[in-house]
Amino acid sequence: MSHALATPHAVESHAHHEDPKGFWSKWVFSKDHKVIGLQFLFSTILWGLVGGGLAMIVRWKIAWPGAAEGAGITNDVYNVSFTMHASVMIFLVIIPVLVGAFGNFLIPLMIGARDMAFPVLNMLSYWVMWPAFGVFIASFLTQKGVEGGPATGWTAYPPLSTTAGGNAQTLWSIGVILVGWSSIMGAVNYLTTILRMRAPGMTMFRMPLTVWALFITSILQLMATPVLGSAMILLVLERLAGTSVFTPDTVIVGTSSFRPPGSVGQPLLYQHLFWFYSHPAVYIMILPAMGFVSDILATFARKPIFGYRPMIYSIGGIAGLGFVVWGHHMFQSGMNPYLGTAFMISTMMIALPSAVKVFNWLGTLWGGQIRFTAAMCFAIAFVSMFVIGGLSGIFMAATPVDIQIHDTYFIVAHIHYVLFTGSLFGVFAAVYYWYPKMFGRMMSERLGRWHFWLTFLFGNGTFFLMHVVGAGGMHRRIANPTAYEYLHKWQFLNQFMTVCAFCLFLSQILFLVNFVRSLAAGKKAGENPWQANTLEWCTPSPAPHGNFPGEIPTVHHGPYEYGSPDVTEDYLPQWQELKPKTA
Repeated sequence: MSHALATPHAVESHAHHEDPKGFWSKWVFSKDHKVIGLQFLFSTILWGLVGGGLAMIVRWKIAWPGAAEGAGITNDVYNVSFTMHASVMIFLVIIPVLVGAFGNFLIPLMIGARDMAFPVLNMLSYWVMWPAFGVFIASFLTQKGVEGGPATGWTAYPPLSTTAGGNAQTLWSIGVILVGWSSIMGAVNYLTTILRMRAPGMTMFRMPLTVWALFITSILQLMATPVLGSAMILLVLERLAGTSVFTPDTVIVGTSSFRPPGSVGQPLLYQHLFWFYSHPAVYIMILPAMGFVSDILATFARKPIFGYRPMIYSIGGIAGLGFVVWGHHMFQSGMNPYLGTAFMISTMMIALPSAVKVFNWLGTLWGGQIRFTAAMCFAIAFVSMFVIGGLSGIFMAATPVDIQIHDTYFIVAHIHYVLFTGSLFGVFAAVYYWYPKMFGRMMSERLGRWHFWLTFLFGNGTFFLMHVVGAGGMHRRIANPTAYEYLHKWQFLNQFMTVCAFCLFLSQILFLVNFVRSLAAGKKAGENPWQANTLEWCTPSPAPHGNFPGEIPTVHHGPYEYGSPDVTEDYLPQWQELKPKTA
């Protein structure tokens, strides 16, 4: 099929590695970016089931604490479960699936490259994740079963993380270090590939927004992850070698206190290091999804993206501001009020580039010939859920308000709207959209729509009411809300949210059935089943080793340049060929 973006270029030899023939070199220790991307995808689905199961333990304990206690879910088990739920979902699911899976699979295809710049490093970036997963599981099961696991939350604040938890907390820290190495290796690969290996004619401002989002995310990873790694190394040294960087000279536990020998550290130093990474990490976990959604909305609205360059600048603005707002997590730490004001203003400013993105997404939909595929439904829902999560974030940006809602379920609601109904909705949209390119087959649209509606309804039923109980004073990480008289009136809502959470977890069975069934029985996909205009759709489905059989395309214009004077007439029908189905 002739593609509007490109014409054949001179044959280019595959400079990286030959097509492997053996099973182990082709599918296990593969250096092909597409196989590595699929390895990340399958692995994160497995790890996501583990993280989701831990969330069910947490919700059961909160809703019916007596019954959960009788089933062996003690307060200690609860503490370990919420720690590992957040750790698995953030470090082993959301970041690896957004950046590891789709970054690996899409970047070379979308810029017209044969493979990643460093295939061996790319392979290592995946295989480092399995030791990390193993260490996390070991930390969960060490000592007295789960009761000996890490119980400090995913933030691991000292002095608790330096004086408690035994070997489990040390193993947890090592797991985070390994995940960080995976992120750094991936970021080096993505940046080098995008900067040095684009197809002829593929200028930076002809790249799809998916590639731009992954490019800027890689910069965030490369600059922020070493800071978290340094904090984790110092934490491990403090636990194993007796150094004193974070542990203060006096530790208070309940009504008693003790002095760790030789301790003169600063716990606030750890908070600064942790949040200097972890607030940019929020954007590492959302920016790629913004790129996916932008391309999906353009395809199924049959329109170019509205405001291509402002979208790029807004992604860059979000990333830049993300580095200077970490202190809003520390408004209650006793920082200088003038410094807090600076963090408050910079946090509020992030709403501006975010608003630009939402406005441009709505502009893309306006007047479009919208086709409501499963991918499109998840993409549109991503926009609306991102608005809810973003608006709740503005409350936290204001220091006086944040002091009231800090560490309440209002914060839990905000982060889940950003990372579940936000990031994971973007992941689902991407899976439904790029599944034909990955496997050469189509997923069931009927099952996809059922999956969407159940996920949308039960997701909002689970997370929206957390705003209510949080504003009502319910703090996060409370194992038994019924032990607090002022929380009795919210217990029915806790139970309702838990029922929705279990239904949400079970709803993902539809996705798994659809995913696995389509591998063998899905309708065969053509080269470009969606009639899209980005470069990956002008290669066979699934794409062969080397991506482009024999030829590297030459790009004449970007995928969003509809109506530009240099766009040839044969490009225009590409946006108009696929008509929407009658509602």
